[in-house]
Amino acid sequence: MKIGIVCYPTFGGSGVVATELGMALADNGHEVHFITYNQPVRLDFLSHKLHFHRVLIEEYPLFQYQPYELALSSKMVEVVRKYSLEVLHVHYAIPHAYAAYMAKKMLEEKGIKIKVVTTLHGTDITLVGSHPTYKTAVEFSINNSDVVTAVSNSLKEKTNELFNISKDIHVVYNFIDVKKYENTIDDECSRGALAHRDEKIITHISNFRPVKRVEDVVRVFSEIQKQVPSKLLLIGEGPDRIKAEKLIKELNIKKNVYFLGNSTEIDRILCYTDLFLLPSSTESFGLAALEAMAAKTPVISTNTGGLPEVNIHGKTGYLSDLGDVHDMAKNAISILKEDATLEQFKSNAKAHTQQFSLQNILPVYEDIYKSCYKSEV
Repeated sequence: MKIGIVCYPTFGGSGVVATELGMALADNGHEVHFITYNQPVRLDFLSHKLHFHRVLIEEYPLFQYQPYELALSSKMVEVVRKYSLEVLHVHYAIPHAYAAYMAKKMLEEKGIKIKVVTTLHGTDITLVGSHPTYKTAVEFSINNSDVVTAVSNSLKEKTNELFNISKDIHVVYNFIDVKKYENTIDDECSRGALAHRDEKIITHISNFRPVKRVEDVVRVFSEIQKQVPSKLLLIGEGPDRIKAEKLIKELNIKKNVYFLGNSTEIDRILCYTDLFLLPSSTESFGLAALEAMAAKTPVISTNTGGLPEVNIHGKTGYLSDLGDVHDMAKNAISILKEDATLEQFKSNAKAHTQQFSLQNILPVYEDIYKSCYKSEV
């Protein structure tokens, strides 16, 4: 098939999933066209037959905020017409699903049919989409998509709770390429550059927004390192980094914390890691947790959103109530104290990720694309 993918080209989960999906589809023989304002950060043109179409936004003094939705809709129309695309798969309800609907209507006037698959990722529903300013447009966009998917049962339930949805929402979990983590072996991990042999390495990866509660990460680690010699790796960039740095200084643990910034080599970083911390106030799925588990890393997380669907309490890690730093630290220490316990959790985490493998999820999306046209046969 000829498939257009629209996403945010960032380090966030939705952008990562969309990019990995597009590359896998291309590997499977499909023609894939990315349509967005920048090249997605994980998009690899060297090993994949892919196409990228940049959405250009002209600057006009008339507009305080440039109308990205209009530029995106127009670019979708252009790419669909030029390359005879059959499906537009848009990630995030706003502005992407709304822009796709407008593109679809413009194309219909030219006698061209295009199907729209919308994948809901979380923030577009729980934080932004439910705001009165956007709610009507989001609800309209979802109901006028040909197929709608959500990345967890929790997100599906939340969407139906917040909006009057007439479409059936299909749950298709986020995924990882487990083969990529199988190729990462211990010899490649220069662990000694970050920690002594008797120290454990603990990692957090996010965009450092308030919802990620990075200060809780620091507090949990501060309690852990009192009983278990350890180092903390903080991966990512964002507005709460300054707060985290301030707290680290106050707790006098700066010598045990490393800020590594954004990275496109998450799999290599996770191979250092003994434990992953994700104390978010909400996660529609928890892709970062899944990536950690694929690298044989147990997870300490909150029990919010879709995280209980990913992180199995007492098996792949532990779940705690939001903000319960003491419980998270206690659970982390119980895993890290004994090497045999840690190894069991590592093995459990790795085994659990098989059900979220790219090899299992890719055919589901391919069937969804095909289903868009079954009703017309």
